[in-house]
Amino acid sequence: MAGDQYLPSLALLAGGLATRLYPITEKIPKSMLLIAGEPFIAHQLRQIRAKGVRKVVLCVGYLGEQVRDFVGNGAAFGLEVDYSQDGDVRLGTGGALKKALPKLGDAFLVMYGDSYLPTAFAPVADFFRASQRQALMTVYHNAGLWDQSNVVFKDGQILAYDKNNKTPEMTHIDYGLGAFRASAFDAYADNVVLDLADVYRDLLSARQLAGYEVRERFYEIGSFAGMRETDTFLKNRRGL
Repeated sequence: MAGDQYLPSLALLAGGLATRLYPITEKIPKSMLLIAGEPFIAHQLRQIRAKGVRKVVLCVGYLGEQVRDFVGNGAAFGLEVDYSQDGDVRLGTGGALKKALPKLGDAFLVMYGDSYLPTAFAPVADFFRASQRQALMTVYHNAGLWDQSNVVFKDGQILAYDKNNKTPEMTHIDYGLGAFRASAFDAYADNVVLDLADVYRDLLSARQLAGYEVRERFYEIGSFAGMRETDTFLKNRRGL
């Protein structure tokens, strides 16, 4: 992987409550839901390894011990896996990343714990390095098809990003793979609740957010419909 030495680690955000999937996620974390016959995180970790990543830091929270018990040190997936635990207070996706920084190094990739992303990671890492910006968001021309679009992306630039206030100009969506320099989090205090979406928006305002458009659609298990579709996709891919 061309970006391997520059971005040797990936943070996998797997600490959410997954309230949209209640009641099945009251006693099992979303990452451990059975998809195509095994816990979803197994599919993710094999894919991450196939993309060239070697070290993963799992940001866990709610029922995180189940994830630890299953994944262990990552050797079964050909990875080195470490953990960063939220603690008594859920820190949000941005706060969890801030807490995990000592284990992630100066630059790293980020993925959401409910995403399966077929795109190649190496070009993303290389584009981020060349951009010389504090962060990068991958975007996909979704046009509201699989989820609500939340990004205005034109001429290779992210012009707007908002998960809550959608506009007709938003035809792209946050694909679920990002890249950061650790210094992107310098402005935020330790152990505070912080959403990664707010970090992205702050960086966009400071002109420190690069955008990279991918062509392969995403799959997710954040909804029941997404679970069914991802289950079918992965079963077909494995010939089950």
